[in-house]
Amino acid sequence: MAQQQSTLYNALTSGSKIIGTVIADQDFRIDGTIEGDVQCTGKVIIGEHGMLNGSVSCENADIHGTLDGKIKVNQTLTLRATAKLTGDVATGTLIVEPNAQFNGTCTMQK
Repeated sequence: MAQQQSTLYNALTSGSKIIGTVIADQDFRIDGTIEGDVQCTGKVIIGEHGMLNGSVSCENADIHGTLDGKIKVNQTLTLRATAKLTGDVATGTLIVEPNAQFNGTCTMQK
């Protein structure tokens, strides 16, 4: 019998709050609030109502909500139409949908 592969990820649900540093070995979805830093070896997703005040370091990121701080993405950062990003960005590829808000600096890296 073949085993099905499941996609592993971590999540912070709406109404939850973390103050401090989060370290995740898998993808991490934020629908609550984080005041601190996120270090992730996978993809970070900030949901439409999610908020992060701090810094992020990850492979890929998909922002629908609010990020106030610094973000370093090794591959692709996507700012969705509902995104509000204030701060410094370092990424390989930046995708910005119409109506996304971005106020800060951006450094593109190889």
